Amino acid sequence: MKAMVLNEYGENAKFAPKEVEMPIVKNGEVLVKISASSINTVDTMIRNMGKDLPFSPENPAILGMDFAGTIEKVGEGITEFSIGDEVYGCAGGLADLQGTLADYIAADSQLIAHKPKNLTMREAAALPLVGITAYEGLTRAGIKSGLNVLVHGGAGGVGHLAVQLAKYFGANVFSTGTGEIQNEVVNSFGATFIDFMKEDVETYTKKHTGGSGFDIVFDTVGGKNLLNSFEAAALNGQVSTTVSLLKLDLNPVHFKGLSLHVVFMLIPMLHNFNREKHGEILRNITKIVEAGNLKPLLDEQEFSLENVGEAYSRLESGKAIGKVVVEN
Repeated sequence: MKAMVLNEYGENAKFAPKEVEMPIVKNGEVLVKISASSINTVDTMIRNMGKDLPFSPENPAILGMDFAGTIEKVGEGITEFSIGDEVYGCAGGLADLQGTLADYIAADSQLIAHKPKNLTMREAAALPLVGITAYEGLTRAGIKSGLNVLVHGGAGGVGHLAVQLAKYFGANVFSTGTGEIQNEVVNSFGATFIDFMKEDVETYTKKHTGGSGFDIVFDTVGGKNLLNSFEAAALNGQVSTTVSLLKLDLNPVHFKGLSLHVVFMLIPMLHNFNREKHGEILRNITKIVEAGNLKPLLDEQEFSLENVGEAYSRLESGKAIGKVVVEN
């Protein structure tokens, strides 16, 4: 089969086409003919940093985690999937798991689900990693109807799904961002936009919560922005984040009695730990999408597998609005 591989890592590393052997389908796996795959920030990190990350594959490497496609073969022990099923998932591109920048992938059936019927393959491929992350971050924080939820970066990959899911769960949703485009994106999902360049944390927290703080803060920006999340959170509030790789003063967390949830959704793939949970979340997401309550935002530029390098550049440019997807 055809694949796009990296023979070396680094910011200037180029993807090259290569004929590689078809993956062997093991027990509990399905062979999927890939129609589309999306590019995530972690993919660009692997390409740029290589073995500085403990989960980067050995070269020559086939990257890519998210995909949507059609099952062509099922391994032993599979009962919930059949040949011809359209599926989606996040199942490769790190450690010893072959990535999705190829014609086929042998995917662990626990990591996939049936594709939402009302989405194209391109749309479905944009969902798994960010969708699972958004769902996990909200549910671990105890999302429920009536809560005040703040999403930092609500026009981003994880953020735009977290905003929609929080609305689905019945929360009052607010989102930070800046600029007219991000304002339009957030408003289109029925959330209240907060321009962090025009209002500081104290101002918008008082304005929208009377100063009591947000019950849940989902920080998809992370890093030092976590200090803003701690400030915006209510007493005994919940803070979820996807980026916590830094040293930080936790005094505000202590004095407010906050709970901090770090979402690192690669754990099931890396450690073969609770993989069935990802399949369960994707099945729930499928139902929410098919009910019309969730839709991925896709960048306007389209890419083929052969020019995946341009897709990586598009994501890294910071100019993409929505998920960047490549199609086979």
